[in-house]
Amino acid sequence: MLVLGAVGGACGGSKPMAKAPAPEPIVAVPAPVVTDRGQQGGITAGPGGGSELSGSAKDAYDRGFTAWVTGDLKTARDAFSDAASKAPNAAAPRYSLGCVLERMGDMQGAQDAYRAAYSVNPKYDVAIGAYALLLARAGHGADAEQFLAGKRTQNPDSVRLTSYLAEVKSIEGDSPGCQLLAQQALAKQPDFKDAMVVIARDYYRGHRWDLARYALQAVLDGADDGSIPPRDKGNPEALLLRALIERDSGQRKQAIADFGQAIAKRPDLFEAYINLGEMKLEAGNATEAQPPLEKAVRYAPNVPVAHLDLGDCYRLLGRPGDAKKEFDSALGMDSTLAGAHYNLGLLYLFSSSVPGVSGPDDQLAKAIKEFETYKSMRGAKTPKGQGDDVDELLSTAKRKQNELQIKKQAAATAAAAPPPASASPAGSAATAGSAGAHAAPGSAAPAGSAGAHAAPGSAAPAGSAGAHAAPSSSAPAAPASSKGVVVRQLPK
Repeated sequence: MLVLGAVGGACGGSKPMAKAPAPEPIVAVPAPVVTDRGQQGGITAGPGGGSELSGSAKDAYDRGFTAWVTGDLKTARDAFSDAASKAPNAAAPRYSLGCVLERMGDMQGAQDAYRAAYSVNPKYDVAIGAYALLLARAGHGADAEQFLAGKRTQNPDSVRLTSYLAEVKSIEGDSPGCQLLAQQALAKQPDFKDAMVVIARDYYRGHRWDLARYALQAVLDGADDGSIPPRDKGNPEALLLRALIERDSGQRKQAIADFGQAIAKRPDLFEAYINLGEMKLEAGNATEAQPPLEKAVRYAPNVPVAHLDLGDCYRLLGRPGDAKKEFDSALGMDSTLAGAHYNLGLLYLFSSSVPGVSGPDDQLAKAIKEFETYKSMRGAKTPKGQGDDVDELLSTAKRKQNELQIKKQAAATAAAAPPPASASPAGSAATAGSAGAHAAPGSAAPAGSAGAHAAPGSAAPAGSAGAHAAPSSSAPAAPASSKGVVVRQLPK
C-alpha cells in the first residue's frame, strides 16, 4: 500500500516577473512508510510554480505542468528541460525536472536537477528539502542531516528547512528528534501545516494512530468546538495519510472517501490510486480496480507495487500475457518482492495458458517453482494474509502435475499396444443385442451388450469409470492481494 504526504512549500524565484501567477504549493519527497501490510509508501515531490518565468520559458513550463498532471512524464520531462534551458537563472523548472526524473526512477538525474535548482537560487528551500529527502530515502540519513544543518546555518529562520530535518529524523527512526524539530517549526509559525503533517506521519510510522489522527485533525478539521478552524481542510497529503489509517483500521467507506478527495486535489497522487485499486481487488471487483491501478502505473512507472497490483488485476480479468508483463516489471524493479512470485504462481496454476510456456507440463512446473520461491523468501513466520495458503496451492499444483503425467503415460501405453485383430467371418459373431454374449477372439463386442469384455488393445467405452481426465485448465481465482505505495507533487 502506499503512503503519504510530504513536507510542502510554495515555489519562489530569485527574479519573479511582475505579471506572473502566484506560485503553487509543492511537496517534497518524504521517505517510505511501512504499513501493517508490510508495504512501503513515500510521496514524491511535485514541481514548483513558475513565478520566475515569462515568455517562451513560461510556455514550456506550463506545457510540462499540464503533462505532469495528466501523467505524461516524458513530455513533462522534455518541457521542463526546455524551460530550464530558456531560463538559466530560474530554479523552478530545474526543481520540477528533478521531480519528474525521480518519479521516472532516474535518481541521479533527479539529484543533479535539485542541486542545480538550489544552486541558482540558494533560498529555494523545496529543492534543498527534496535533495535531502532523496539522500535519506537512499539510506544516507547522516549525509542528509549534515547537508540540512549547513543550509539551516545559512537560513536559520526557515521553518521549512526545520521541517525537512524533522522528516529526515523520522526516516532514521528518531521519533523524539523528529517531534522536537517539528514543534520548533510550529513555535516559529503556529499555523505551518507542513510541520503538522510531519508530526502525523511520524506517529503513523510508529503505529501510534490515535496521535496521528489527532495531529491530522488540526490540519483537516480544527478544534471539535469550532474555536480553532482547520489549517488546511483539503490538504491532499493529510487526506491521504488519514485514509491510510482508516484503511488499516477497517474503516473502508471513510478510507475510500478520503482517497477520492486526495486525488481530486492532486491528480498525480499515485498512492491513493494504488490503495483504491487494492481495495477494489479485495472486494473481488477487478473491473473497477483496473482504472485506478492503470493510473497509478502511469503516474509512477517506477513503483514496483503499482505494477504488482496491476498484474494481479489483469490476472483476475483473464489477461495472462498482460499480467505476466506487469509481474516481470515489478520484479525487475525490486527482486525482493516476494508477492510477485506468489502472484506468478497463481497465474501459472489457474490460467488456461501463459505466454512463454511450452505446454501444460512446463506451466505447472513454473507454478510450483514460483510458490516454492515465495515460501523461501517469505520465511517460516508470516502474518495471516496473502500467501498463507501457499502450501495448499503447492499441493494443488503437484496433484495436477501428477494427473497430467498419468494421462500422458496412459496415452503412451495405448499408442504402443498392437493393433486390434481382424473381424471374424460373417455369422460367427454373437447375436447383436444378446445379453452376456461372448465375442470371438479379436471380434468386436456386440453393441449395447451388458457386461461385454473388450478385446485386448481395444479402446475403453466412452464414459467408462476409471478414465483419467486431463487436469482442469482453470480454477476459481485466488483472492486478490493487497499491496501498496507512495508520491510527490508538482507546482503549477
